[in-house]
Amino acid sequence: MNDFTEKTGIKTKVSVVKWDEYWTLLESGAQGGSLPDVFWMHSNESERYMSNDMLLDLTDKIADSSEIDPANYPEDIWGLYTYDDKYYAVPKDIDTIALWYNKKMFDEAGLEYPTADWTWDDVTEAAKKLTKDDGSQYGLCLRNDNNQAGYYNLIYDNGGYIINDDKTKSGMDDPKTVEAMEMLEGWIKDGVLPPIETMSENGEDVLLESGKVAMVPQGSWMIAAFRDNEYTAENCDCVELPKSATTGRRASLYNGLGWAASANTDMPDEAFQLIEWFGSKDMQKKQADLGVTMAAYEGMSDGWVNSVDCFNLQPYMDAMDNIVFRPHTNATLAWWNPMCEELKKPWNDEESMDDACKNIVTIMNDAIAEESY
Repeated sequence: MNDFTEKTGIKTKVSVVKWDEYWTLLESGAQGGSLPDVFWMHSNESERYMSNDMLLDLTDKIADSSEIDPANYPEDIWGLYTYDDKYYAVPKDIDTIALWYNKKMFDEAGLEYPTADWTWDDVTEAAKKLTKDDGSQYGLCLRNDNNQAGYYNLIYDNGGYIINDDKTKSGMDDPKTVEAMEMLEGWIKDGVLPPIETMSENGEDVLLESGKVAMVPQGSWMIAAFRDNEYTAENCDCVELPKSATTGRRASLYNGLGWAASANTDMPDEAFQLIEWFGSKDMQKKQADLGVTMAAYEGMSDGWVNSVDCFNLQPYMDAMDNIVFRPHTNATLAWWNPMCEELKKPWNDEESMDDACKNIVTIMNDAIAEESY
């Protein structure tokens, strides 16, 4: 019996699926009228689900709750799950990005570890020295489909942007955006990144955990996995993301999940009781203390920082001083998925990064225009 069942007498059944399968299964449930009673919601999908009346309106229940007060959670995370001035989810967590590095590889190469003073130019130079000609080790790892923990940070550091403030126009052809993406193109041409096929088959986290890459930007949601992996626990650590040598800016993309309920649940009161329990101060603290992720509840993430002995997690907390909210629109995946496909071309040396960015602008603007119909 779990704590929630013991406290309320309400029995719960939990289904566990892989992250890349989660949204496909959730959409199938939405289309078939069989969404779970309680589930995670994300900025990629929240507006679409809210605007199509798929989520339970929690506004009155939150107003009557003794556990959930919106003032105790970041206002911008609430914004993800607010539609027409109504709440449709309770914040679950927050996340920022840091640079992970392999201490063993740096030691073997006679290089100093990355510091908070590093720029992306420093990353470039170190990555070249840490890459082996035989393909057994690469200096850096960054996938074409990694945005929040990947090249979005480069773009915002350089003064570029993904979408304008009113979410009507792509910024992928902005000169500052293209300049940042051309730095990434340089890494591809210099051979400091693994081939895209290798990254697709294994993932950045797996390549770090198996000692194949020396550096990789990763989100705070990866800590438990790296803690539980013997290799990373012994050989790796993290530091603040590098900053732009040109602008001096160090941005960290920022986001957070929310706990939502199906609009068609047969048990709306019980569903909210579970959401209320997950979002409460006590459970947010427990989530952080267990090292699961940073808490959405203000002031509860200190336990997360101290939840592991093998890593210094303070860089993730320090990143909160320089956050950029993860760009999204009403139907983010409508442009994000084809954007990833387009970016495979420069990764495979089939197209220049400049041309890819121009093509992505068309992809994004067409998809965003469709959202208004």
